[in-house]
Amino acid sequence: MLKGLKPMTAHNEMHAPEVKAAPDQGDLTAAFEEFMTSFEAFKEANDEKLSQLERRGADPVTVEKVERISRALDTQKQAIDGLALKKVRPTLGREGGTSFADLERKQAFDAYMRSGDERSLRALEEKSLSYGSGPDGGYLVPDETEAAIGARLADLSPIRSIASVRQVSSAVLKKPFAVSGPSVGWVAETAARPETAASTLDELQFPTAELYAMPAATAALLDDSVIDLDQWIASEVETAFAEQEGAAFVNGNGVNKPKGFLNYTQVDDTGWSWGKVGYTLTGVSGELPATDSSDVLVDLVYALKAGYRQNASWVMNRKTQATLRKLKDADGNYMWQPPASPGSRAMLMGFPLVEAEDMPDIGADTTPIAFGDFRRFYLIVDRMGVRVLRDPYSAKPYVLFYTTKRVGGGIQDFEAAKLLKFGTA
Repeated sequence: MLKGLKPMTAHNEMHAPEVKAAPDQGDLTAAFEEFMTSFEAFKEANDEKLSQLERRGADPVTVEKVERISRALDTQKQAIDGLALKKVRPTLGREGGTSFADLERKQAFDAYMRSGDERSLRALEEKSLSYGSGPDGGYLVPDETEAAIGARLADLSPIRSIASVRQVSSAVLKKPFAVSGPSVGWVAETAARPETAASTLDELQFPTAELYAMPAATAALLDDSVIDLDQWIASEVETAFAEQEGAAFVNGNGVNKPKGFLNYTQVDDTGWSWGKVGYTLTGVSGELPATDSSDVLVDLVYALKAGYRQNASWVMNRKTQATLRKLKDADGNYMWQPPASPGSRAMLMGFPLVEAEDMPDIGADTTPIAFGDFRRFYLIVDRMGVRVLRDPYSAKPYVLFYTTKRVGGGIQDFEAAKLLKFGTA
């Protein structure tokens, strides 16, 4: 555990209305140095365990030591990521100052949040012919607050940080794609050009669904003029939104939520076709092969076309990462490498590794590892506008703020990523 650091939890992220100062760069550097020291200790202990296995069998004390250091590495990495996120927390405000219209809206929104006075907001939205009126279920937050929520979600939500994100103003994004490419051919410079066959087009649809959070505030908090309520509402909902999004982008069934990439039909990559997600096999049910374990990872990497490998990432949860951390290549080098700097990602076989806790654990016939270019693989659709409805009645004496945004998601290029299935078929 890092000295002087408390692990980030949903509790202390969700219930801290005051805007805390960014961590000192020295704290982040010291934490990173301690993490690197732990990794060296892990390699030394794991090498000792492997040496014992070759001779007579691993000492239980050594095995426990390896697992303990591995767990400490996970904890330290989470703490470093937390420090890095807090350091880059976006401020509420725009470069070059705020226009009078923006300031007027911010003041009107602040009055609505503190006292429920919606007259100024109603007048502003009637003047702009906005659809964000009270009868529609609340009022739109100021643009800079929405931008702050979006920026933090990109940092907190692992899939959002690597996927494509598109903003829309409608409820559904419809994206055409070519099932078959156009007919092409070679011709002489002066020869006639025959008409080419038209492409066969199909359409992908990405409907948006409502995601909500309901932070509560006391009267004392709302009366405190020092507290920036825009910043407070952003910090309260960001973690709740990120957790729900993360689960949906991986495992969502597409009913009133995005469709997760593991919820599509999965097939052996040798029989892959458009509309399905291909996988390669470990050849052992629920485990890596006993010998040449790293070969299955090499096979997964090269199952992906070269054009997708250039920007590819690994996606797996913490437990799976701990298993792969012990693997070595044919030259005896560890395949997992720690981040090069605070806030960056660990590397596996030269590709960045993204930790997504909603990925399944290693088990029989599970697909706990994904590899691909997620920017081209998965599309996240955000409908513009975050809405807040003030509710002073349902949980008296607390005031609830029913905060909603609309988000959708799904696979847009089925060739851009592959899965590793821990099974035989």
